[in-house]
Amino acid sequence: MTDRHHTDSTPRTGLPLAAAVLTGTVALYVSLVAFGNITDFDTNQQFVRHVLAMDTTFKDPDLMWRALTSPGLQDTAYLAIIAWETVAAAVLLAGTALWAVGLRRGGFARARHVSTLGLLMVVLLFGVGFLAIGGEWFSMWQSKNWNGLEAATRNLTVAGIALVVIHLPGAAGKPKGGNGEPKGGDGE
Repeated sequence: MTDRHHTDSTPRTGLPLAAAVLTGTVALYVSLVAFGNITDFDTNQQFVRHVLAMDTTFKDPDLMWRALTSPGLQDTAYLAIIAWETVAAAVLLAGTALWAVGLRRGGFARARHVSTLGLLMVVLLFGVGFLAIGGEWFSMWQSKNWNGLEAATRNLTVAGIALVVIHLPGAAGKPKGGNGEPKGGDGE
């Protein structure tokens, strides 16, 4: 399909569109999480406090030395989480906008780069922060009331899928053939 605004070198569908939608989905989700933590500060503040205090775990003496019971340290950790979420959301929203521009004009390198940064921020937050540090170091898995491992796994999975999709060869536009010429078909 060729018109004065769209050529075969600027695909509007396929992997670039999927990359845009996935990046936008994660951007919206992380934006809402950050917004919720800012506007309903106390709910997840209590979550972070209980996880770090380890007060609803099995209270194994061999592990309890890890507990952080200082409200100041707990609140600092929570504020750091909110700040990280906010920056990740901003980066992902920028990545989504760059995908949208690329879908209209072609060129997805900046969109891929910015989206990768934002998605890696989400992977670090939920993979390192919640699964590894919260889940294992602070034994969050032992808590019936303050266990965020399922949600963290879900968030890590969606961000990971988005990362894989945006790094598939066709997500950056029409792949080139061996001679530098575009391949036939729709670029996938």
